[in-house]
Amino acid sequence: MSTAWFKALAVIMVAVCANAQEAAPVEEGYESIFDGKTLAGWAVADPSFWSVEDGAITAKITPEHPTERNHYLVYQGGKLGDFELKLRHRIMSKETVNGGFQFRSEIFNGEIPDDCRGYQVDNNTNTPWLVRLYDEFGRHDLALRGEKTVFGPDGSKNTTPLAEAVGEPWFKLDEWHEYHLICRGAELTLKVDGRLVAEVVDNDPKQQDFAGILALQLHSGPPMTVQFKDIRLKKLDAALAKP
Repeated sequence: MSTAWFKALAVIMVAVCANAQEAAPVEEGYESIFDGKTLAGWAVADPSFWSVEDGAITAKITPEHPTERNHYLVYQGGKLGDFELKLRHRIMSKETVNGGFQFRSEIFNGEIPDDCRGYQVDNNTNTPWLVRLYDEFGRHDLALRGEKTVFGPDGSKNTTPLAEAVGEPWFKLDEWHEYHLICRGAELTLKVDGRLVAEVVDNDPKQQDFAGILALQLHSGPPMTVQFKDIRLKKLDAALAKP
């Protein structure tokens, strides 16, 4: 076979590989809020921890670049009320670490500048539940994997098991998996790889949040890498005021 033929074949193979790595088509009703190449449309107080690598938003803590505070990459498309969010995520470290993303939250300047409080999807390695719905700087645990929690108007908490979500996890936090978060009024539902994980019905008027920012988290701790990609958003209500 000629050298020209081999060159042509190489070009074809490169094109095939490139197409295979393209993100899946965005589902009807959703919009992509990460272009896969830049951090356009997102903002962060300290950009030194954040970059785009291999088509994914990437944040790293290294021995050479440690941190004692949490860092957040904030979506600039406005506050979100009722919505559905899908994204793929993984967190990699040799140590026990956690991380996740905030939703219907707010930025505030407490002991740590530009910190974030409110609802959170929280990952924790080396735990039996791995993923939970959480309230950062609030009530803490809302619902672990395998739980449905209903908060009453008086703040009471009633948690019951979700049969389809208990038992051994079907995903690993250091491998790519897809979150599907659904927020409708007081109801918060989280799925991982299409399976129900946790549910919260927040009827506590002193604690519930019906709108707020979306922010990806790099949690303080030992060296780790967190990545997010294929981020798609479906707004279920009218656009709210920007933060």
